[in-house]
Amino acid sequence: MKTDDLIGLLAREAGPVPAHAGERRFAIALTIGIALSLAWVQGAFGVRADLPHVMATLDFWQKIAMPLAVTGMGVIVVFRLAHPGLRMRGWWLGLWLPVALLWIVAAGVLWTAEPPARMPLLLGTTWRSCVFNVTATALPIGAALLWALRGLAPTRPVVTGAAAGWLAGAAGACVYSLHCPEMALPFVGVWYVLGMGVSAALGALVGRHWLRW
Repeated sequence: MKTDDLIGLLAREAGPVPAHAGERRFAIALTIGIALSLAWVQGAFGVRADLPHVMATLDFWQKIAMPLAVTGMGVIVVFRLAHPGLRMRGWWLGLWLPVALLWIVAAGVLWTAEPPARMPLLLGTTWRSCVFNVTATALPIGAALLWALRGLAPTRPVVTGAAAGWLAGAAGACVYSLHCPEMALPFVGVWYVLGMGVSAALGALVGRHWLRW
């Protein structure tokens, strides 16, 4: 069969892509991934008993402001990476600017704290397990996002996988915060961000092979 004949045959058999198919695929992936992460946190750790009270405080929302912002911007960045015709422009800043702002505020907290209080602000009581817990909580979300991306058209598999992992890490950090007893911004700026970084590294590693055409 000639090449032109093969192209014509494939073109005749290809049906139209449903409108907003990519958006639906992402919505399904995020819904399933976050639901599984919530189930994991509830089963493995349990939600804070005082969560309703804590959620009414400013400290809680300051704590999750960074991962919430990264999650929102990450959805846009990953979606655009999955569609080669969409330009990134300044959207990349959305993945890093919330972290940079958190680090500035956290540095101010440490600067104004009494010297004996600085290490507890950084380490809290759960620093040994926080990175693993954030990463583990992000895994279902990352797996669901990679499934969604597999059905789209990313042309930069490593970068797209890393961005998906960073997004999953941020969303996982939001879910994990429902259990985490730590409230200090320096703690979040170190250990939550490290957990998100591990998730991004895993996404890049898997994406290198899974998202290759």
